[in-house]
Amino acid sequence: MVLVAGIDSSTQSCKVVICDAETGRTVRSASSPHPAGTEIDPQLWWRALQRTLAAAGGLDDVSAVSVGGQQHGMVCLDSAGGVIRDALLWNDTRSGEAAEQLVDELGGPRLWAERIGVVPVASITATKLRWLADHEPGHADATAAVCLPHDWLTWRLRGCTDIADLRTDRSDASGTGYYSAESDSYQTDLLELAFRGRRPMVPRVLGPRDTAGETPQGILLGPGAGDNAAAALGLGAAAGDCVVSLGTSGVVSAVGSAAPHDPEGIVAGFADATGHQLPLVCSLNGAPVLAAVAAMLGVDFDEFDRLALSACAGAEGLVLVPYFDGERSPNLPAAAGAMHGMTTRNLNSANIARAAVEGLLSAMAYCIDKITEQGVQVERIILVGGGARSEAVRRIAPAVFGTAVQVPTPAEYVALGAARQAAWVLSGQASPPPWSVGESARYEAEATPEVLARYRAAQPLTFR
Repeated sequence: MVLVAGIDSSTQSCKVVICDAETGRTVRSASSPHPAGTEIDPQLWWRALQRTLAAAGGLDDVSAVSVGGQQHGMVCLDSAGGVIRDALLWNDTRSGEAAEQLVDELGGPRLWAERIGVVPVASITATKLRWLADHEPGHADATAAVCLPHDWLTWRLRGCTDIADLRTDRSDASGTGYYSAESDSYQTDLLELAFRGRRPMVPRVLGPRDTAGETPQGILLGPGAGDNAAAALGLGAAAGDCVVSLGTSGVVSAVGSAAPHDPEGIVAGFADATGHQLPLVCSLNGAPVLAAVAAMLGVDFDEFDRLALSACAGAEGLVLVPYFDGERSPNLPAAAGAMHGMTTRNLNSANIARAAVEGLLSAMAYCIDKITEQGVQVERIILVGGGARSEAVRRIAPAVFGTAVQVPTPAEYVALGAARQAAWVLSGQASPPPWSVGESARYEAEATPEVLARYRAAQPLTFR
């Protein structure tokens, strides 16, 4: 049996799965935590990876490995390959003002959308480079190369110290703010704009099944991928598939051939890990909305689900707009959650639970609509993430979305996607190996367009 390994180096942890290259069956796996925070010494990722690989039985019998990683993080290296400062992660918001500056300096959001399909926000790498140039010019001057977390880990696995050997893939490069997924090219003038005239080396962008080299032990290295693209590959998502992930945040992405150019900046023009486009919308509010409402009601998740499902569709007119932590889609960082339509008749625990589920799903429907407005076809919805473990979410989702929903068995899909990529690179074939995703439940329900209509009517009231 030929084995391949997939690595998921996420914000919270490092996970490793080792799989049968032919079938995708997981043979062994392990995980280790990452330290909390929004700026991290990359060496801590490396140490977590070494611990996790050891716990997973090592790579001695593995033929190929790929890394999936958190997107947008800024890893700055000097000319000798040394890390200059702690990496700023995607969730570090100190570059919010820098994002506004960059949008204005190019001439507004429409020009950014036209050039690269991404309008700068605090999460992306370009804005972090601007912050570094303005606040730590010494570190900016010393930066000879800038890369992303998965790029750096792949480079370390290769045993490299030469920054010219840095490699990445389209999916992660498309989240930097200076790479166009539509033209498959770096926009070096935007890199210079972001970094106040500096032009550090950036990783060479590989094709979906190109090799990034070998480890010192001779293990083949795949190009790796950003976490959302790796998850889509692990799920077997293809053109027409829309993945709705309810984790700490809500993420909606769809595989297609159309590259978005959204001047609102809501739809990001990312690439996937197979050569397609992966338009993506990220909201700030995901499964924690349900946890917060359950805690307010004083119930556990099982009772929360029972309450939500005991109420009728529409919660007797109660509508919850779930902008508990502000919102990114739409861009309303100062917004707060709101409940509308309260009466003495409908204000009870069951309706509040139902409104929370319908409100969260309606927010995801808003994200789906924004993607389809960019000409991307959505033919199948795949629901994943911690929020998909809720029975109420699974059963109410098809009613709110107006279509059937597929819910795969929970698994480490980012790591599995990385492993599938490793198997693809190893095979040399034109397409990824046809791994089975495993069991998947299909949920159907009568559509409730009136629920979505009431949510859309209440949504603007929260903007003020």
